[in-house]
Amino acid sequence: MTSGYTRRFDAPFALARYRDGDRVTLGLVAGDRIRPLGPDELGAPDLNAFLAEPDWDRLGALANQDGPWSPLSEATLTAPVEPRQVLQTGANYRQHVIELVAAGLTQNTERTPEEAREFAARMMDERAAHGEPYFFIGLPACVVGDDEELVLPSYSEVHDWELELAVVIGAPAFRVSRESALDHVAGYTICNDITTRDLVFRKDMKEIGTDWYRAKNAPGFLPTGPFLVPAPFVDATDANVRLELNGQVMQDASTSDLLFDIPALISGASQTMPLLPGDLLLTGSPAGNGQHWKRFLRDGDVMTGSIQGLGTQVVRCIAEGTR
Repeated sequence: MTSGYTRRFDAPFALARYRDGDRVTLGLVAGDRIRPLGPDELGAPDLNAFLAEPDWDRLGALANQDGPWSPLSEATLTAPVEPRQVLQTGANYRQHVIELVAAGLTQNTERTPEEAREFAARMMDERAAHGEPYFFIGLPACVVGDDEELVLPSYSEVHDWELELAVVIGAPAFRVSRESALDHVAGYTICNDITTRDLVFRKDMKEIGTDWYRAKNAPGFLPTGPFLVPAPFVDATDANVRLELNGQVMQDASTSDLLFDIPALISGASQTMPLLPGDLLLTGSPAGNGQHWKRFLRDGDVMTGSIQGLGTQVVRCIAEGTR
């Protein structure tokens, strides 16, 4: 499978990883071309070492030089990152959470829908002002490129999509302030946080609560990329997040609706555990997932996810055992 559909990103250049026989090679993408990046070109032994102290000027100079370029359309791109940790953020799009809370309130109280939304909005504003982000962890082994088909496990019929802006950590971050948090961002990429809905809550002991391990960590459940776009080229404060399922728009929102912005997320996550170069911090998903539409992923579905400035990923779904 080639990656000709993954061209669109707005930056002068970006990083990608692509398949070269049995190997995966780090590459520099500029326009419709890609070239390999070894330690000599990077000035670092590997990708994560480079991201710890990214020298974008060095790569910018390479992007304008002659060299071993090849057509991007002939490259099979895979996940552009190799994270050691994946942190995920829940309930972080303000309007989405307001809708969820209001729906629950109207089912259980005498409030009208308008009163329920107003109450939920006040709750979210109070949470943003005085609360903390909600994090859970994912498995780095689930991070794959869209060159791999998404195999839908046979143990459920309710596998769902959640397109998200993902922060790629640069310099290590441990107990950093919100004011200095963006100094620890190397770049951004796209993640689709696949979730098996009927495994989210434990049925055998409801007091335990959520089971994110089983619900979100099947093989391939974090399609990522195709590009790692340097932070200086991305306006992450107001980027469009859009997912189409078989050509139909399901999610369409802006990161300006984040309840906790990116500095708040980085600062909050770093209070517990150091964030390492190359780690992924997912920022949450807007309204419009399959649970909202009462339509879940099926064999043959194609998800096209794009985030403004970061390109487009195309994920093809197959039922387990069909191939």
